[in-house]
Amino acid sequence: MTPFAQAIRVLLIDDHAVFRECVGRALQMESDFEVRHCGSIAAGLEILMSSPVDVVLLDQDLGPERASQFLPAARQAGFDGRVLIVTAWVSDTEVRRLLRQGVSGVFSKERPLDHLAASIREVAAGRMSLDQRYEITASGSLPGRQSSPRLNERQRRVLRLVMEGLSNKEIGWRLKISESYVKAILQRLFRKTGVRTRGQLVRIAVEQYQELLAEPPEEDSVGSAPATDDQNDASIDARHSSSVSSA
Repeated sequence: MTPFAQAIRVLLIDDHAVFRECVGRALQMESDFEVRHCGSIAAGLEILMSSPVDVVLLDQDLGPERASQFLPAARQAGFDGRVLIVTAWVSDTEVRRLLRQGVSGVFSKERPLDHLAASIREVAAGRMSLDQRYEITASGSLPGRQSSPRLNERQRRVLRLVMEGLSNKEIGWRLKISESYVKAILQRLFRKTGVRTRGQLVRIAVEQYQELLAEPPEEDSVGSAPATDDQNDASIDARHSSSVSSA
């Protein structure tokens, strides 16, 4: 930075006070940053309307709020700066949604502070800054692409029951399938949605599948060609039936 260069005005929005205060203090030590921070989207919008901001560092999970709620409101408020998502975890599907909204990158909280400073500078200069793990995901973020993976009826039924708080054993009893079959379906749901835990799966379902899961269960079609997942489910059904009958 030259002595006459303008400082990059940064706003950090994160609901964890210790994180934002520590990161804000560390970034403020950089000679080319001016940093402010707050704990909610509403507070962030108030700052944007009263002070110029170049780059917003935005947490994906703000308790009752999500990062995807911020950008439309910020643009409506007249914000024309850049947004960098700074998060501990975000699904691939949500990354695609955020990139379509116009965010300038995604930064993992697992990375060092000096890397964050470098990403802020990249974004402020008009470039994208993506963690390597999200680069392939970004290639599928063009408008018009299907944002949510397709779920077959069996997966939808299991997901509904997970959202009701049922255990694998209870789901198996309700659907008249084995507990190990329930586990296999859940693993497929994890892979499809890009999540790693049951809690993350519920969150994705609430954010992206509400309308789909609200639909009444459909009867399995007869005589039509099943999708690949349906074939896999049928194969698992057969294996479990065989093991039960031979027991």
